Formats: sequence, structure tokens, C-alpha cells
Amino acid sequence: MNKLTLALLAGAVTFISCNDDDLNDGNNNRAELYATSNTNGAVTVYDFANASSATTTTLNVTASTDNEGIVYDNRTDQLIFASRTLGSVVIATNIADQINGTVSTLTTNVGPSNLSSPRSIAINGDFIVVADNASNQLFIYQRSGTTLTLRNTVSVIIALWQIQFSGNDLYAVVDQTNNLAVFQNFLNNSTNAAVAPSKQIAIEGITRTHGLVYNSEDDIMILTDIGAATGAGADTDGGFHIISNFTSKFNAVANGGTLALANNQVRVAGTATFLGNPVAAAYDAQTNTIFIAERANAGGRVLGFDSSASGNVAPRINNQLAGASTVFFYANN
Repeated sequence: MNKLTLALLAGAVTFISCNDDDLNDGNNNRAELYATSNTNGAVTVYDFANASSATTTTLNVTASTDNEGIVYDNRTDQLIFASRTLGSVVIATNIADQINGTVSTLTTNVGPSNLSSPRSIAINGDFIVVADNASNQLFIYQRSGTTLTLRNTVSVIIALWQIQFSGNDLYAVVDQTNNLAVFQNFLNNSTNAAVAPSKQIAIEGITRTHGLVYNSEDDIMILTDIGAATGAGADTDGGFHIISNFTSKFNAVANGGTLALANNQVRVAGTATFLGNPVAAAYDAQTNTIFIAERANAGGRVLGFDSSASGNVAPRINNQLAGASTVFFYANN
């Protein structure tokens, strides 16, 4: 299948190639990639619904210049993200009507100011979980319309970055390490308490993981590796790992064990990839496209790779986005 290619040209977004079987295969009415920024607060939406005329929408956020962690909830047409400026979860409404290739300002409702360093958001029904990297806590909010109430806070013994629900289980990358953790039936933790992961394993070949995305349809897990966060070469030493048939491979590794690189994972890294500090990932199961929020290279990029990629391969999608911090993909296939 051919994929839509997004290229950087003279500071503009230029979309190249458009067959009927491109990004959304002609079957989706909506196909959108949402990206947050640490530097300007805007939410950038790449709209791939019409591959022959893909557009970019900028949604400005009043009073917040640093956002991270983003989820679009199609049931409520809400965009949910964490404001590091405000220390709060923000809910914006009526999103579908605003994806029109223009610039507008979001109407938002701001939740309680409980957070110190929010990095990721995961939702399960009307429960919204936020990973806070400064406190090593998972904040569990309950949503009613656009109102958020803090139900409880779970303290963990691991440093946190990106999180995601798979059913009732919550996956979490373990910052400062190459580890992946899972909390089974996470929302059953309904009181303030310290909770250990149900299982935690190391991922061979990763230096320091930050981003994850799991897709149950394809049973694929993508984990990003930021390498060295600072210093010479820090903007080119990143990568990501693709783990197909993830469930059986994860289950086969004992708690505290290591998932070997050989025969279990594919690593994408090298100067051609533009990966230096890939902080978050998203996945489109329709086109098997992996999206990466790259924070360091050129000050920030949104990159896209085919899930069959390996080694030092150039991305199919490469667009500069200052301060790129998280990405989330939605399609109504």
C-alpha cells in the first residue's frame, strides 16, 4: 500500500502523492493526527481525511504555552490534554467542526491544579489518568461533561512518561530506564495508595524509553528510545523499537526479565531517521503508520514511518513542529 508522504519545503507543509489507497484507503471520513507543543501551547492537527488535499489546522490554547499528553474522545467530541503551564487537565469541546485547515482558539474547561509535571494522558470511559513525572504519581480523574473531579492518586515506585490503556490494563514506560511496566485492572485502585506494577520487564537495545503506543488490532507495540537526553549527538541518537506479536512475547518474559532484541524486536535509528529525542508515539492501524513526536532534532518534528521500517531509514512523513511533545491519532474506520 502506498502511503501519503509529508515533506518539509521552505517552512511549509507540502503533501505529496495521492492514490485512492493512500493514507486512509478512501474508507475514513476522518483521519487526524493531533500534536502538542512545549513551546507555543497550540495543538496542531494534521487532517488526512482527503489524501489528495491534506490540511493543517492550528488550535490555539489561551493561557497555556506548554502542553503535553493529548487524547481525542470521539464519543464526546472532546480534546483532552495536560497543561504544564497550569498544572491541570484541559478539556476542549466541539473539535470536529474546527478541523478545517484554519487557525482558531479552543474553548476550554480547566480542571483542578494538582499536577507538577504531567507527561501523558490515558482515558478509559469517563476516567482520565495522568502520568506526572515529577511526583511519580498517576492522577485518576472522573469526568462529567467537561467537569473533572480528582477521584484518587496512585503513587508508584517508577518514574513515569507515556501511558496507555489496553482494555483495563495500563501500560507505562519507566523513565530513566529501558523498562516497560503494566498495571493490571488499574482503575480498581480506587483509593490513595502506593501501587507496584503487576509486571515490569526490560527492553534490550533501548537506552532510555519515553514513548509508547500499543495497538491490539495489529498486536503491535512501539517504544521510543531518546538515547542521551543532552550533550553532543543528543539530537541524532534516538530511535524506536517495533515489537510485533507483542502479547505472546511480553507474556513469555518473566517479571523482572528482559525481552531480547534479536528475533523479537526491530530497531529504527540512525542519522537518516531524524530521531534524537522521540518523546511520544502514535499508530494508524489502517495504513500501518507509526507517528513520532521528535523533540530535539531541529527543535521539534512530527515524523511518520511505515511499520515495516527497520534500521537507518528516512521517515515518510517529516514536518517541523517547534516543541513537539505528544501525538495522538484518530480515525473513524
